[in-house]
Amino acid sequence: MHFHEVRFPTSLSFGSSGGPERRTDVVSLANGFEERNTPWAHSRRRYDAGMGLRSMDDIDAVLAFFEARRGRMHGFRWKDWTDFQTGRPSREVGFEDEIIAIGDEVTTVFQLVKVYRSGEQTYARPIAKPVEGTLRIGLGGDEQSEGIDFTVDYTTGLVTFVHPPSVGVEVTAGFHFDVPVRFDSDQIVASAATFAAGDVPSVPVVELRV
Repeated sequence: MHFHEVRFPTSLSFGSSGGPERRTDVVSLANGFEERNTPWAHSRRRYDAGMGLRSMDDIDAVLAFFEARRGRMHGFRWKDWTDFQTGRPSREVGFEDEIIAIGDEVTTVFQLVKVYRSGEQTYARPIAKPVEGTLRIGLGGDEQSEGIDFTVDYTTGLVTFVHPPSVGVEVTAGFHFDVPVRFDSDQIVASAATFAAGDVPSVPVVELRV
């Protein structure tokens, strides 16, 4: 996997458009009912960074970032301003935001997740790119200390405890996170004349499976 642990400029991703997509196969039956299936366990996000560009300096910054990633060759981090943290967007993250696992007195390594809830239905999204300095971890309602009680790999989202959590103990977490993405085109078409007239270039990016 060619991935650069560098974030696309947040001042340029702010104002971009995009979000999650799903793939669902729908078959209409002769009796009018449908059969629906999906080959994807997890959604995939797409964005257009061109919507966040406001000046020629912004275009220059995007071109430099694009060339440094060699177009679609290397992935990078992306801040989705509509979905970048656990808990409610209106408050700071807390160590009890998400239950990421239940202790079994054997397992020491856990994947960070963000859980989406609607009614009785939930979806647990694996998080591979937490933002350093924002992670908070708890065990059974007590906050733990990074470097003493646990370590975290900020390139994979794996949390490793020094001692396995006891049976039945809730492992909780709160954090900010980035989306692993790559450019979805090997070309950026930009024109100073059209940009000045309000026609911004399209700069598509797509989420990577990591």
